Amino acid sequence: MRSFFIDSCVNLRYTVGIRLVYYRGQFMQTAKVLGVRFHIITPEEALDEAQRSLDTDGGMRAVYTPNPEIVMRARTDAAFMDVLNRGDMVIPDGIGVVYGLRMNGVKIKDRVTGYDLVQSLLAHAAQYGKTVYFLGGKEESVSLAKVNMEAKYPGLQIVGYHNGFFDAEKEILILDEIRAKKPDLLLVFLGCPKQEKWIDAHRDLPVRLAIGAGGSVDGMSGMVPRAPVFWQKIGMEWFYRLLCEPSRWRRQMILPKFMLTVIGVRLFGKKKA
Repeated sequence: MRSFFIDSCVNLRYTVGIRLVYYRGQFMQTAKVLGVRFHIITPEEALDEAQRSLDTDGGMRAVYTPNPEIVMRARTDAAFMDVLNRGDMVIPDGIGVVYGLRMNGVKIKDRVTGYDLVQSLLAHAAQYGKTVYFLGGKEESVSLAKVNMEAKYPGLQIVGYHNGFFDAEKEILILDEIRAKKPDLLLVFLGCPKQEKWIDAHRDLPVRLAIGAGGSVDGMSGMVPRAPVFWQKIGMEWFYRLLCEPSRWRRQMILPKFMLTVIGVRLFGKKKA
């Protein structure tokens, strides 16, 4: 499949861990953090590339949104790491990833949040008549997300949805439905690494853009409120979630482990970042 940043490109390595990719008359950066390759772009550039995909034929493009938890998961799952690095656009969704990139000498202003990208794409889809399919999450969450997004973006065409609980037999029916409806945008809410592996395994679907959107479905359904803008801007959305859901503390312990691993790799070169 054609990639956003690899289309008869010239790759030039110009410093440790950073790569320049020539695409459409300009150079764009990619860089790795603990083995996961990220595209170094602004939220505006990410939205522009994603919108371009919705408006262009040529096969499915896959967008992944790794945070520190996903990066650490990929370090112990080589197949998952390969899937992420085959993504057409891999955006740094998580302030920890941004810090990791900066430690590797990459100039990056801020993270590119998957939730905000999805919201902007739904607005674009409503405005320009693009169709959408939701896959994953609990039945209540995904059905409420459909209702809420159609109300929020008048004219939005969500042509189908299915929860994330299905067996192999049911999956065949879901795939048949997606092939029949040919949505422009496929949002997959199966959680990592299942959603990324699922997208990678079904690149032949007649979909222009597929995004591993994880917990976005809970935010869109209203069942899990998103952090206030202030917490988002200071990069502490994860801490707000922890305050709201103290049971998440075990998951959040991955953040200091991630940062210590990045520092260790940077200082001692145990494994190339």
